[in-house]
Amino acid sequence: MIKHTLLLAARRALSLPGLRFFSGGGIIGDVSEWAGSPHLTEQASLYVHWPYCLRRCSYCNFNKYIPRENNNSIMTDCLQRETETLLQLSQVSSITSVFFGGGTPSLAHPSTIAAILETVSRQVNLSDEAEVTLEVNPTPAGKSKLEDFCHAGVNRFSIGVQSLQDNDLKILGRDHSSHQALQTIEEAQRLCPGRVSVDVMFGRPKQSVESWENELSELLRVCDDHVSLYQLTLERGTQLFKQVQRGEATVPAEDVTAEMYQSARKTLHRHGFLQYEVSNFARNNAVSHHNMSYWKGRQYIGVGPGAHGRFVLLGEGGVVREARTQTLEPDVWIREVQQQGHGTRRRIQLGHLELLEEVLVMGMRMTEGINHKHWELFSPQLGLHEVFGKSTDVQELLQSGQLILDDRGLRCSWDGLALLDSILPALLVELETQILQRQQRDHRADGQTQKTSNPQ
Repeated sequence: MIKHTLLLAARRALSLPGLRFFSGGGIIGDVSEWAGSPHLTEQASLYVHWPYCLRRCSYCNFNKYIPRENNNSIMTDCLQRETETLLQLSQVSSITSVFFGGGTPSLAHPSTIAAILETVSRQVNLSDEAEVTLEVNPTPAGKSKLEDFCHAGVNRFSIGVQSLQDNDLKILGRDHSSHQALQTIEEAQRLCPGRVSVDVMFGRPKQSVESWENELSELLRVCDDHVSLYQLTLERGTQLFKQVQRGEATVPAEDVTAEMYQSARKTLHRHGFLQYEVSNFARNNAVSHHNMSYWKGRQYIGVGPGAHGRFVLLGEGGVVREARTQTLEPDVWIREVQQQGHGTRRRIQLGHLELLEEVLVMGMRMTEGINHKHWELFSPQLGLHEVFGKSTDVQELLQSGQLILDDRGLRCSWDGLALLDSILPALLVELETQILQRQQRDHRADGQTQKTSNPQ
């Protein structure tokens, strides 16, 4: 029920998926209204991808590489240069948050982090209060650098705990122990109290609902104010996928993982954590502001090998948002950045429908959903009630209590959020239908106007 939903929430899926399955074939529509809005073009968040890891986890299919040599200096220079280039292309006036992901960005030297943040500050406004997050692998080496990362400008840590069971960590191919993870959490909380997030994974091989509940209870005794839950998903080509295919490992059935998810939601709620997104829970308002910018459809700039971005290229006279993907392979990316200032491999202009698909898919991940005023920023002519209010399929979802459409906006209920992957197709189909019908009406109206103004 939730396998795809939780996978999409993985924080390194910060690159939005291509969402082409309902795109209707390159329909652009009139995008000048939303593209020129200061609310949408003056600010952006920044994602910086560090592509290197010391080893590859058994379940991982992210864009990461084992470094052949220490090229920290070259990577630092290239990350700075690409940051500078893309900021100039976007012409944003401020960066609202920065997220260093990977890979294992805690392998980078703290001076690299400082240099990139200094580059940002030279180009645009980066507030002293802006959230600057670094993903940390909870090894002794990672823990030992936390204080230096804080001095470099990091003020929030996201720690990849994944499991507190040492046997499971070995199966997952992690290079830390549960004790090391707990030590890292403690040190991170000392340095950034209230701004430490922990990632934990469920649906692992041989895991039961009972063992998961015990593990989560143990984690809640030591964690800070933010928890991200991720369901293990078998990705083709990974070592774990092959082990399951060969019968050497088994993962829990879908109904068991669904029970794990619901149990975790209730447990976290009892401990004062509010669920604000499919996979993310916070207390004391310790939400990830960077990730919120994705879910709210705001601009973001992706720097580094394989990074993704979504922004309007005002520096090139652009009027529509582009989906940009940087070259995957680090050595090739380095060469391209050195030659042309950036390593952008693919650029796709997002039509109005495609943009709305992304706003819908990402916005519905949040428990608050999409409010009317926010939707109007992207769709000034067709409101939420106009798009979704008359659909038979949507009405069934509303009547079943899985979906809510009211004066606040459109959102999933508590039960509906766990079924988001089965709800979204109906919403996307209706969105495409209404946008196409609107464009056809406008086209006919334009034709009629031309006939009236040019009588034979």
